[in-house]
Amino acid sequence: MSNTITIHSFPLSGHAQRAELFANIASIDHNVINVDLAGGEHKEAPFLALNPAGQVPVLEDGDVVISDSNAILVYLARKYAPKYLPTDPVLEAQVQQFLSLAAGEIAFGPCNARLITVFNAPLDADFAIATAHKVLAKLNAHLEGREFLVGDSPSIADIAIYTYTAHAPEGNVSLDAYPNVRRFLANVEGLEGFTPMPTTKAGLLA
Repeated sequence: MSNTITIHSFPLSGHAQRAELFANIASIDHNVINVDLAGGEHKEAPFLALNPAGQVPVLEDGDVVISDSNAILVYLARKYAPKYLPTDPVLEAQVQQFLSLAAGEIAFGPCNARLITVFNAPLDADFAIATAHKVLAKLNAHLEGREFLVGDSPSIADIAIYTYTAHAPEGNVSLDAYPNVRRFLANVEGLEGFTPMPTTKAGLLA
């Protein structure tokens, strides 16, 4: 295992939590450096040299620098924990579908709904909540009779979907109507090495 892996993170970022959560579950040695977003550290030259977009997370592994949470998951799995990224073409394609879902409807739905309540983001709450319920219904149907999203064991697909789904109530999105989703969340939380993102008293949790 490399001892040089560093994850530049932020405690309340679900995207950053993906990287940390996977490293913990997969027992990948790493250090975490929390970026002072409130103080604007992510817009200063040293951080912009790592990620010109000025966003967390960023992974450093020796001379390798990777931004984008889903890209980090793929890199870490392929290099250090291959059992979390299947090589079977069908299963690998299914994992990619959920990474795309995480970057699409999860981001525009539960993620944005939470950004509004937790960070006062100037976004459309009604659209975000409606999008969240649409994707939660899709996930709930997919998870009927399944423990995890792809195949019979956990993968980076589960990590990519987990955090913003689990924290959806902070954005005024109830999980009450989605029993399969709640069971899935509990399955992820039961994995050895699981580490939660701090809960914010916002939305339905206020």
